[in-house]
Order: sequence, then structure tokens, then C-alpha cells
Amino acid sequence: MNYLLRQSAAFNILRVGIAITFLWIGILIFKQPEAWGTIIQPWAAGLLPIPLKQAMIGTAILDVALGFCLLVDKYVLTVSIIAFLHLLTVIATVGIDAMTVRDIGLAAGALSLIFAYWPDKRK
Repeated sequence: MNYLLRQSAAFNILRVGIAITFLWIGILIFKQPEAWGTIIQPWAAGLLPIPLKQAMIGTAILDVALGFCLLVDKYVLTVSIIAFLHLLTVIATVGIDAMTVRDIGLAAGALSLIFAYWPDKRK
């Protein structure tokens, strides 16, 4: 197997893995938005212009949309940028704990997809 084919397979595995994670977490948040809202730091929750439950439902919608687009391989660059920024926001507003430590890896994966899909201006 040549290098480009292996690289393509690696990035597809990464893309699908991140997609499944976003879809899954989005569904979990939909099921219990109030419970998920409790992990947000009080200072961050106080900044929300809408009730926390609505913000969490919005987060669930975003997570499902990001996961779906990554799964079907559409708008990967744009979605990866949004996913990376979203994950940085989660880390900043929740903090790093046993639940959110995975977000560091997901953010790194999203950043890898950004680099992989960034247009090469030299062509």
C-alpha cells in the first residue's frame, strides 16, 4: 500500500471516528440536556443569553450536524474548523476533568483534519 493511500485511509478513519463521537454525544445531550448543562462552569452559564436547557439543545443540534457532515464527507474543512472551535469552547467553559479530557484528543483530531483538508495554494 503506498503512502498516499495509507494517509487517505488514516484521515478517513479519523474523520469517521470523530463523526461518530459527535453524533453520539449530540444524542446523549438531546436525551438529558439539563444534566449536561450542569457540567458548565457557573461563570460561563451566567454569560448565556438563553436558558441553559436551550443552550444545551442547541449544542446537541450542533454536535449532530457536525457529526453527520463528517460522516458523509461533506464540508469537512468548514466542519472541522467549527468542531475545533466548539471543542476549545467546551474545554474553556467546562474545564478539564475526567469527562472532558477526551475533548483534547478530539480537538487535536479536528485540527489534523483542518490541516489535511486545507487547500494547497501551490497547485
